[in-house]
Amino acid sequence: MAQEVTNYARFYTLLNRIPYRGDKEDLKCSLVSEFSHGRTCSLKEITRQEYSAMCAAMERMTPAQEQWKEERRQARSVCLKLMQQTGVDTTDWDTVNRFCMSPKIAGVEFRELDIEDLGRLSSKLRMILKKQKDKQH
Repeated sequence: MAQEVTNYARFYTLLNRIPYRGDKEDLKCSLVSEFSHGRTCSLKEITRQEYSAMCAAMERMTPAQEQWKEERRQARSVCLKLMQQTGVDTTDWDTVNRFCMSPKIAGVEFRELDIEDLGRLSSKLRMILKKQKDKQH
């Protein structure tokens, strides 16, 4: 059987949004198996129809899209404010991205951070601010 689906961005975006405490790889295999009726655990072997049905079901499992966008917007705002307090010029996206690309900070550009990443970033930024404050005293 020829591979029917070649772009899995929709699936992985939804997979990362599903609140799940276990191994995401196990969840992926479970979802693919369920929607392929036990035929496979591999996304490469799933039909376009199975893929569409699976993604639609995953969309129903994720928090409401608008709620997610608002939570992400708020988390981004908190991080940008904290970056500004640490001395990063947040009016320049290149500067923000260079700062975030540091492996010690996030290792990816700011726009690629999800809500969990933004939470970790805000914790790191608060630690940086605390260290800066402790040096001043």
